[in-house]
Order: sequence, then C-alpha cells, then structure tokens
Amino acid sequence: MTVSENTQYVYTVQPSDTLYSIARRFGSTVAAIEQANSLYPPFTDPGSIFPGQLLIIPGGRFGFQNEVYYVASPSDTLFSIAQRFSVSTDLLFGINSQIADPNFIYSNQVIRVPAFIYEVSSGDSLSRISSQTGVSLEKIIRANERRAGFSPELLYLGYRLLMPLPASRNILVLHPLPGDVLQSGGLIQGMARAFEANVLYSILDTQGNVVSKEKSITARAAGPEYAEFSTNAQFELKPSTPTGELRVYTRSANDGSIQDLVRVKVRFEE
Repeated sequence: MTVSENTQYVYTVQPSDTLYSIARRFGSTVAAIEQANSLYPPFTDPGSIFPGQLLIIPGGRFGFQNEVYYVASPSDTLFSIAQRFSVSTDLLFGINSQIADPNFIYSNQVIRVPAFIYEVSSGDSLSRISSQTGVSLEKIIRANERRAGFSPELLYLGYRLLMPLPASRNILVLHPLPGDVLQSGGLIQGMARAFEANVLYSILDTQGNVVSKEKSITARAAGPEYAEFSTNAQFELKPSTPTGELRVYTRSANDGSIQDLVRVKVRFEE
C-alpha cells in the first residue's frame, strides 16, 4: 500500500485558473499536479483542466505531513464537504477550530478534512484498494466525485485517490491508517469528543481472537471539545491471522454499552 506522506490540497478549478497558476499558489509543480490527476496523454490533452474539476495538489506550504486540506469553493458548505468525506458536520467543525460558525464558510477557506491520499500502484483497482483498506467502494467513489482523471473502472499508475479516514460522529482515527501494519508498541492516535475524555480501544484478529483487551486512553480534553488522544498499542496475544481490526469507541455512562464505534482494518505483519 502506497500512501502519499506530504501535505495535499483538494482544489476546485476556477474559470481563470491554469496549472501553472495553481502550482504557484500552493507551492507545487505542474508536473506533480499532472501526475497526481493523470493530466497527460492519452487520457487528456497536456495541461487541460476545466472549471468545476477537483484536483489533488501535492506538496504545499502549509500544514503537516499526511494532512489533507480542502479549499472551499463558492458553492461549498461545511455540510457538503462533510458528505463528501462520509463524516458528520459536527466532526468536521470540531477538527477545524478556525471555523467560527458551522453554518458559514467562505470561498478559499482552507479546511482540514478527515482523509488520506492513496497512490495507485501497478495492478490496483478500486475493489482491491477497498479490500486492502476496509474503506467501502461507495465512500471512495463519493470522495473522488468530480475529480479530474477519476474513473471507477480504470485507475492509472501514480494517480492519487482521496480516501476517507475511519470515523463516527464523535471519534476520528488518524493512525494507524486503514490497511497499515499495527504491532505491539505501535501508535494509536486520533481525535474524540468524549465524556470525561475517556476513549477506549481493543484489537482483534480476523478469527475473532482478542489480541489486545479493552484499554483506556485519556484525550487531552473532555467533550464538548474534540481533543487529541494517543497511546501505544499493547498486545496480550500474538495474532493468529495476518490481518485484523482495531476498534476505538466509548461506553455509555448509563448502561456501559459501546458507543461511537470506529473500526480500522490493520495488518499485523509486513
């Protein structure tokens, strides 16, 4: 699995744009944008872009590694962006402290989105990528609608796909990424809106064996704020299968039932 590990932007082409002007704006290059979006013959004429197309812009001047930012267009709302990435508006608002009002965003506002970028390798198909990562075909297709160069039937080598991160209304898992290797001592990280800041995790292999019993993680702040949480995975049992599932969730203060369950498909071996 090839994951692009630099800052990426999701940008809607405007009528006056050229690849050169977009590259200069985001500190990228024309060649990098063309590769990420398959903007080259025989798929399209060189440098050919159209208003309304969505582009992945690799590189960039702002943010941190592995983060994806969406540049709002005039027609966007926080709700429409949340829909694209299969998350609640609450969560999208909660991980963007710079947004004062969830009912108002402005054109060109830069919004962090719960996604990562998958770089297409030889032999990849959407169904294979979905199987490897556990991210449904429906979610992958929805995230990439209106993308330049995107076709559900045919992917080109080096094309960069928008992949939604696993989330519920109140929990977002940032690490491990879907399909990543998770070993004992490996990082578990995310953001949560949790009562008394208490987040829980457990790990199972695909046979249903408990690799890691339920353990608690304390987020940096309690709800109603969305706050970061992180810990290192602790395995009690050696996995009996090469793949499994990380589960991150909370429990009801009333009856102890599991709430806001997020499932992340993981591998245990390289």
